[in-house]
Amino acid sequence: MKKENLKTIARNKKAYHDYFVDESYEAGIELCGTEVKSLRNGRCNLKDAWCSIEDGELLIHGMHISPYEHGNVFNRDPVRVRRLLMHKKEIMHLFGIVKQKGYSLIPLSIYFKGSLVKVQVGLCRGKKLYDKRADLAARAAKRDIDRAMKTRIRM
Repeated sequence: MKKENLKTIARNKKAYHDYFVDESYEAGIELCGTEVKSLRNGRCNLKDAWCSIEDGELLIHGMHISPYEHGNVFNRDPVRVRRLLMHKKEIMHLFGIVKQKGYSLIPLSIYFKGSLVKVQVGLCRGKKLYDKRADLAARAAKRDIDRAMKTRIRM
């Protein structure tokens, strides 16, 4: 078996705070050369990014890739709309699901898979304020338990 080389560039932590992630899909992304070089330097932000399906194409909006320092005239707009690459059947399946009430497509992470840039797109439902508070309380309780167990083991 060949082991795949994955290198995470950026994760969308806000997506996990604001949404329940029901499913996730892997998609390629259409980039120009200077954008790939900037991604190799880790210069990407997914915080306010979201995906839409228009004319049978999956597009990502709001993803910021900083301009490459040595790119001069070849640099593109940092927040331009970029096309995600998936099979047409998968896009149509997602289009049918997104039309349901409360679902949206949110990019969860961007990473290198070998030499290719991939985006993990999540099929998400929005969280209410009480859901967010419950998650924060559960995370804090787990952190306290782990801290107590760590000090208990040292004794």
